Amino acid sequence: MLLFLQKKKFFMPDFLLTDFAFDLPAERIAREPARPRDAARLLHVGEGLADHVVSDLPGILRAGDLLVVNDTRVIPAQLEAMRGAARIGITLDRPDAEGNWRVLLRNAKRVRVGDELLLGEGFFAAVVALDGGMGVLRFNLEGDAFLAALRELGALALPPYIARPDGVLAEDAADYQTMFAAHDGAVAAPTAGLHFTDALVAGLKARGVGFCRVTLHVGAGTFLPVRTQNVREHRMHAERGFLPAAAADAINATRARGGRVVAVGTTSLRLIESAAGEDGIVKAFAGETDIFILPGYRFKAVDLLFTNFHLPHSTLLMLVSAFSGIERIRRAYAHAIEQKYRFYSYGDACLLERA
Repeated sequence: MLLFLQKKKFFMPDFLLTDFAFDLPAERIAREPARPRDAARLLHVGEGLADHVVSDLPGILRAGDLLVVNDTRVIPAQLEAMRGAARIGITLDRPDAEGNWRVLLRNAKRVRVGDELLLGEGFFAAVVALDGGMGVLRFNLEGDAFLAALRELGALALPPYIARPDGVLAEDAADYQTMFAAHDGAVAAPTAGLHFTDALVAGLKARGVGFCRVTLHVGAGTFLPVRTQNVREHRMHAERGFLPAAAADAINATRARGGRVVAVGTTSLRLIESAAGEDGIVKAFAGETDIFILPGYRFKAVDLLFTNFHLPHSTLLMLVSAFSGIERIRRAYAHAIEQKYRFYSYGDACLLERA
């Protein structure tokens, strides 16, 4: 049975990390996606719980609803560099305004500001700044040449729970990319989008469901655990997002005519909510967002959330608990474990109604 430890009185202003804990059997963690992608299971979470498969989605949504998808493309963000005889691991996070890259470093104690890290022939990086395991690097390549070097020398930064003892598999390059991927920049996939296929999109459009695209480049911070016991003290890592005027217009028009805005993934939801005013009107957005959504947050522009099942203690579990209610998410996750749903990035999905 699912166990969220130390149940609290959730009207209190603070939450403990243990408020977002549950026990998940290791066999429930998906190591590869469903094939075809829309054959994954789907748990519809509203006043009750209903078991479906993702391909049922056209029959669940309504004509006039709008799906907002994230069209970021995952880059090979995992690199290895040498500083003399020392091997340094690098995970790209995001570029800054000066063209440098914020990164996570492994073996960072062997690195000093001013060092040059060799990544490959003709490809190196200067260490601009260090802060513990974080760093800022300036690469000697940029633009298409930089992306070409990543494709040659980099690897996908798969989540640690997707076991790959012999390295990333060839099929992961396709499996860990959504059909909407268009703009390079994500370290991790917006995994809710992994469930979509051409056939599913065609079925949704035939149903009268609309689509619009936003871009949130998922950063390396998504892999970092929450370390503060009072979760409100957790500092979210910023991520780059772009919500174009056309998407803002589509969202606002949908809500004005009584349709529902369905965020495909927590990344789309966080970007929409970052771009929405207190009146619920969404405006074009370009910049960084570090929005941290906890229970008690008032959602301004999203009506339903299509998402995967998330890790215990994670900010994403906190977000879905805010969206659908803590008790409802507890029941949903307990049901999913009992019914042998598959969890995390390559796992099954749920469609959450807003509490």
